[in-house]
Amino acid sequence: MKAERNKTIELTKEEEKELLSGTIRVNTPVTKEEITDKTVLGDSLAVMKNLPHGFADLIIADPPYNLFKDFGGSKFRKSSSIEYEKYTREWIEALFPLLSDRGSIYVCCDWESGMVIGNVMREYFNLKNRITWQREKGRGALTNWKNGMEDIWFATKGEDYTFNLDAVKQRRRVVAPYKVDGKPKDWEETADGNFRNTCPSNFWDDISIPYWSMPENTPHPTQKPEKLLAKLILASSNEGDTVFDPFLGSGSTSVTAKKLSRHYVGIEQNESYCALAEKRLLMADTDKSIQGYSDGVFWERNTSILQKKYK
Repeated sequence: MKAERNKTIELTKEEEKELLSGTIRVNTPVTKEEITDKTVLGDSLAVMKNLPHGFADLIIADPPYNLFKDFGGSKFRKSSSIEYEKYTREWIEALFPLLSDRGSIYVCCDWESGMVIGNVMREYFNLKNRITWQREKGRGALTNWKNGMEDIWFATKGEDYTFNLDAVKQRRRVVAPYKVDGKPKDWEETADGNFRNTCPSNFWDDISIPYWSMPENTPHPTQKPEKLLAKLILASSNEGDTVFDPFLGSGSTSVTAKKLSRHYVGIEQNESYCALAEKRLLMADTDKSIQGYSDGVFWERNTSILQKKYK
């Protein structure tokens, strides 16, 4: 029995079977219309060969890091840097033609896999930045520093690309408010405190990893937060654009894209994760809330207004 506040999404085998009927398989070339707003069940490398060139306005990829990890029974094993580079190059070559000429790509990684991924991406894309975000979670190590950060490489296909700065400004508390003629300067007074909207940097310390009391939480071992994905989607796409995730997992990218009025396409080879993605997409029809993002503002972690809304 789950605790009353445990909102983790779990499915029975019967529910999985029913939800999987909403997914598609792609074994032959398809049009953009045939895959739009769909979860594709299958191997990414095989599927991407049949997807239309230039269909994606934004790609968000969260490939397996070069670690031992069990993804619902499918085990990814740590390999040498040479082998991991070969694997990385293979999937990047497959997705490169799928990105539109004005498109952007974000690739998630840890410190070790990031060194390989960044070097390969530089060969194909215009590398723009590396975002580092604080995970909060992670076990300690007896002979090393605890790994509490992850990275995201940001790159574009060309020099003409979308970046919506105002859509991703962060609302931060003002500790020492400054006034001119008795009025706030570059900040505002609210019932919940004094705040300023600031330009985002490439270090994010306001992200909460999904946990058992959050409605977006699933059993997936490396689930990315919707708030993190919302920043990427709002910055680098517009409403009506298509967001593509070749390693969909339990559906966070597609779900967040749907909540933000974008189209989505996701590929996932694990049936249970595909079913979770479909369940969450159905839930998004009636609940478009994103933890940590409300009223067009990204709030700092543990801000009082969030404590009221997500207690």
